[in-house]
Amino acid sequence: MQWADVLEILKYTVPSVVVFLTAYLLLKLFLDGERERKELEVRAARYKDSLPIRLQAYERLTLFLERINPTSLLQRVNKPGMSALELQRALIVNIRVEFEHNLSQQIYVSPEAWMQLVQVKEELISIINRVASELPDTATGKDLARALLEYFIKTEAAVPTQRALDTLKAEVKKIY
Repeated sequence: MQWADVLEILKYTVPSVVVFLTAYLLLKLFLDGERERKELEVRAARYKDSLPIRLQAYERLTLFLERINPTSLLQRVNKPGMSALELQRALIVNIRVEFEHNLSQQIYVSPEAWMQLVQVKEELISIINRVASELPDTATGKDLARALLEYFIKTEAAVPTQRALDTLKAEVKKIY
């Protein structure tokens, strides 16, 4: 085979290879773009379906925080004639029941927000127990209610439920 034959073969194969590579790259770019567009459509559809559910979860958790807010909780749970021990138990049971009622909402919020809600629940129970332990055995529910309200007035930190509520609001702003 002579150089002329090799050059003749190259004259036909090089343009064919260039056309093939160009077509391959264009087709690959097109197919990658289509795949990304489809994935974006699927994500948008999922987001459209899940957004109302997620917002409802944030609403329920906001309601949970409002219901276990010490002022609201005391107004709802404290009954005339209760002893401090009865009120203490009723407050703790009420917080736990409210929490258990909203357990399923954790799948719709961030792990950080959920952990903060768990901490709020535990912190409130701890505060109730601590304040109740400082009262005499003969204390009434009214005494415990007053002591709890005074505790939250005297402490300069925000009520734990307010911190968690602020976190939930910030998360909703991110997703909405």
